[in-house]
Amino acid sequence: MKKYLRLSGAILFLLIVGFQAQGQALETAVSLDGNSQTVDKKEMANRVKAEFMHAWKGYKTYAWGYDALQPLSKKPHNWYKKSLLMTPVDAFDTMILMDLTDEANEAKALIFKELDFDVDMDVQNFEVSIRVFGGLLSAYELDGDRRFLSLAEDLAKRLIKAFDSPTGMPYRYVNLKTGATSGAISNPAEIGTYLVEYGTLSKHTGNPVYYQAALKAMNALYALRSPLNLTAEGINVETGKVTNPESHISGCIDSYLEYMLKGSILFKDQELTAMWTPTLEAVNKYLADQTPDGLWYGHADMYSGNRTASSYGALDAFFSGTLALTNDLERAAALQSSNYKMWMLNDIEPEVMNYRTMKVDYGTYALRPENFEGAYYLYQYTNDGRYLEMGKNMFNNLVKFCRTDDAYAALKDVRTKEKQDSMESFFFAETLKYAYLLFDDSGKLDFHKVIFNTEAHPYRMD
Repeated sequence: MKKYLRLSGAILFLLIVGFQAQGQALETAVSLDGNSQTVDKKEMANRVKAEFMHAWKGYKTYAWGYDALQPLSKKPHNWYKKSLLMTPVDAFDTMILMDLTDEANEAKALIFKELDFDVDMDVQNFEVSIRVFGGLLSAYELDGDRRFLSLAEDLAKRLIKAFDSPTGMPYRYVNLKTGATSGAISNPAEIGTYLVEYGTLSKHTGNPVYYQAALKAMNALYALRSPLNLTAEGINVETGKVTNPESHISGCIDSYLEYMLKGSILFKDQELTAMWTPTLEAVNKYLADQTPDGLWYGHADMYSGNRTASSYGALDAFFSGTLALTNDLERAAALQSSNYKMWMLNDIEPEVMNYRTMKVDYGTYALRPENFEGAYYLYQYTNDGRYLEMGKNMFNNLVKFCRTDDAYAALKDVRTKEKQDSMESFFFAETLKYAYLLFDDSGKLDFHKVIFNTEAHPYRMD
């Protein structure tokens, strides 16, 4: 593997303070001095818990039993014709970690009373897997009630039919009752983000068929990489043909990369390790982009390696945590500095920006967690107080701009701060969990003994 980029003192200085032209955003960034004494961790953990309760109360009041709350109109919302209880299932393990016993018991009772997968409706395999299937598995591990495991396996038996394609790579959609599939044109994230959940289910049930299906899909997808070891954004799961040759670390590819590494760690799978090593080398060689404003990861053609876009955004921010997990702390720290810079540019991170011009391309903020995730990972590995400061500043802005009288709302545009009528379940499962765990000193969760799925559901490594 090539040696990782060595950053000079001058470049490291630029990574933290090279945003002076951005006014107030930079002033906050410059204040990061790494002194953890400037952040009261207990106070911050309690603040995050209080905001969880505020948002949860809004969900209970206006959307109890539905998938999600629309916070501005105060109306409930279901993804499909019948609720899959996405918010209660997704939020359950966060409640456990926050010691919100009454709320967890209420959610648990609702899940066992109402959650039923024997419904004639097509669902998106990826989203239901990471949120509902993944949430039920972590609920079982943290709570111990085998009814969670039974629900998880019932759902998995229905979702696994999506893998019945000529290549073994899953279709995007599957009918929970009939097993009918659709959506052959897919992407690496929706093809390769199943190992963690399916492997955990295989571990708890003793049935290897789940992990084998996910691993077969991962192998088929990995075989479609270019000679440069870059992955395509678009794949036809029936023919194995590339439909979009652009490569990057953002949405449509992100969690495929994440699970290749996490699967290798969680299951000690050397086959996955052998895939991850050349994949990481290629990502760092062809996608990493050092600019005067920091380290970023752009887009490139998978065959030539030529840069196709200087786009980076909220979803890309996950990669600082992945780099930390793979023990490249120097590069992880540099990227997390860029992540924070992106957040403070407009006080909230945009969905997509151009890191060459430092201008927003797509200004929505969907209450995403990845920047908090990166700060949490880096703090766990370094104990550097600057990550607590990052987390505090980002959380303060989250509260300032996204809080409503009853819950939290996404933003239509981070430049105007206009709110959007959306509060996805991952706000409870990921954003508030990572923000809380960054400051939590209870020891209830040992970071070094768990692997988080891409929805922040933790699974034990034992």
